[in-house]
Amino acid sequence: MTKFIFVTGGVLSSLGKGITAASIATILKQSGFKVSMLKIDPYLNVDPGTMSPLEHGEVFVTADGAETDLDLGNYERFIDTTLTAQNNFTTGQVYQSVIKREREGGYLGKTIQVIPHVVDEIKDRIYAAAEGYEFLIVELGGTVGDIEGLPFMESIRAIRHELPKTNTMNIHVTLIPYIAAAGELKTKPTQHSVQELRRIGITPHMLVCRTERSLPKNLKAKLAMSCDIDNNAVIEAGDAQSIYQVPLHFIKEGIINPLSDHFNIKIKPNMEKWDTLVKNILVPKDELTIAFVGKYLELKESYKSLTEALIHSGAHLNTKVNIHWCDSEKIEVHGAYDIIGNSDAVLVAGGFGERGVEGKLQAIQYARENKIPYLGICLGMQLAVIEYARNVLEIEDANSIEFDANTANPLIYLIDEFMDQSGQKQLRTHKSPMGGTMRLGEYPFEPLKGTKLQKAYGNEEIYHERHRHRYEANPKYKDALEEAGMIISGQSNGLIEAVEIKDHPWFVGVQFHPEFTSHLETPNPIIFEFVKQANKKA
Repeated sequence: MTKFIFVTGGVLSSLGKGITAASIATILKQSGFKVSMLKIDPYLNVDPGTMSPLEHGEVFVTADGAETDLDLGNYERFIDTTLTAQNNFTTGQVYQSVIKREREGGYLGKTIQVIPHVVDEIKDRIYAAAEGYEFLIVELGGTVGDIEGLPFMESIRAIRHELPKTNTMNIHVTLIPYIAAAGELKTKPTQHSVQELRRIGITPHMLVCRTERSLPKNLKAKLAMSCDIDNNAVIEAGDAQSIYQVPLHFIKEGIINPLSDHFNIKIKPNMEKWDTLVKNILVPKDELTIAFVGKYLELKESYKSLTEALIHSGAHLNTKVNIHWCDSEKIEVHGAYDIIGNSDAVLVAGGFGERGVEGKLQAIQYARENKIPYLGICLGMQLAVIEYARNVLEIEDANSIEFDANTANPLIYLIDEFMDQSGQKQLRTHKSPMGGTMRLGEYPFEPLKGTKLQKAYGNEEIYHERHRHRYEANPKYKDALEEAGMIISGQSNGLIEAVEIKDHPWFVGVQFHPEFTSHLETPNPIIFEFVKQANKKA
C-alpha cells in the first residue's frame, strides 16, 4: 500500500515547499524506495499554459504534453524521473471534471456540493497518481487558511481516515522570523499556523522551519511542545547556497529518524554521488561565463529549467557556470558587443512574441561571426535560421510569420501549414482555448551522423525531447540553407529539429527544449556539450 506524505505551508508563500517535498523524495528514492510526486495548485486556471511568464514563471512541459507548474521541473530534477499530466492538477481541472460529469448525468440528478463531490474528485486524482509507488509526496500550493485551499485540506483529512495511520504523514513548512529590533526569533506565526491547520482537522507530524538564523534547542523544544510534535520532528531549514544542498542539510538535521519512526521503515540513503555533485557546484575547479540572451529577465524564474540545466552540466564538469544576463532589448540599443562582452558562449532561449527579437538576431550574428560557441533553443533556433538567411543567403526580408504574417520569405511558419501540406496527421498538437495550435510534449528526432548533435547524443538512431511551440522551420528553404553551409542536423517526420553551421567551431540550434529533461544526476546531452565547449573557450 502506498504511503503518503502531504506537504503544506503556513504564514506566507515562497517558503520552499516544493524544494522541501523534492528533498524528502530524494532521500527516500536514494534509500531504494519507488517514489513519485504530485503538485496541487489551488488556482482556478485549468493550467498555467495561458499565463504570462511574468505572472507565474516558467511553464514546465511533461513528456505527455501537459503544461504544468514549474515545481514539477524541480521534482524531475531531484528524483531523476519522468512525470506526467497526472502529477499536477488545479482547482480549475477539478471543477471542470465535476461539472462535465454533472452535465453528462454522472451524478444521477443529485445536488452537487464541495463535500462530497469535489473532495471525492480530488481524492481520486491523488490515489491515481499513487498507483504503483511505495511513496507519493503531495505538495499543496498556497498557505493554510487560504479559502481556495480548503477543499484540498478536507481531502487530505479524509484520506487520513481512509488509510492506516502509519500510511499518511503531514509535514508543515513554516516561517520562524527573526525580529532584528528585538534580537529574537519568533515562534508565534508558526504556532498560529499550526492552530489553523488543526482547526481544519489536520495535525502535522513534522515541522520544517524556514529561518535565516540557526534555531537553538530550547526554541525547537518550545515549538514541539506548543505544536504537539515530537522533539526530533522539528527540522531546521536555513538558506542554502544551492537548492541541491537541501536534502543533505535535512539528513544532518536528523530528518531520517522521524520519517523512519512514523512509517516504521528503515531509511538509509546513498548520497555519495549527490554529495560529490553538490561539492562541485559549491567549490568548482573551473568557471566560465555564458551570455544568456532573453526578454523575461525581470523574473528569472521564467527560465528556471534552463538555468538549472546549466548548473547540472557544470556540476558534472566540476565547473561553475556564471550566467551573464543579457536583455535582448538593450542589445537592440547598445549592440551585441557592448552587452555580451567577452562571454565564453552565447545562449538564446525560447520565447513568444516580437519584443526583443532584433536584439536576439544581433546576438546570434555576433556569435556566428566571432566563432563563439552558440546554443539556440526553440525561438533561438528559428532566429538562427532567419539570421543565416538574411546575412548569408542575402534574403533581406527573411522572417517568421509570427512577426510578419505577410512576409514573402517565411523561413518560419505555422505548424498547421506543415500539417496541411504534408498530411502528417500523426503529429500530436494541442488546440488551446485561445485558438493557438501548440506542439507539446515529447517527440522523436533523428540526429544526422557525423554532426555535433549526433556526437552529443550518442550513436542511437532516434532520441526523444520535449517541445512547446507553434512555429516550425520551413522545409522549403532546406536545400538553399544547406548549400550555403547550414547543416540540418536533426529531423522528425520531415520537420527540422536542429541546425548547425559547417564552418563554425560549435554553433547548434534545436527546436525542442532540452532543459526539460536535464536532471542533477543525468544532465541533458546537448546542454552538457554546449557547456563543455564553453569551458574549452574559457
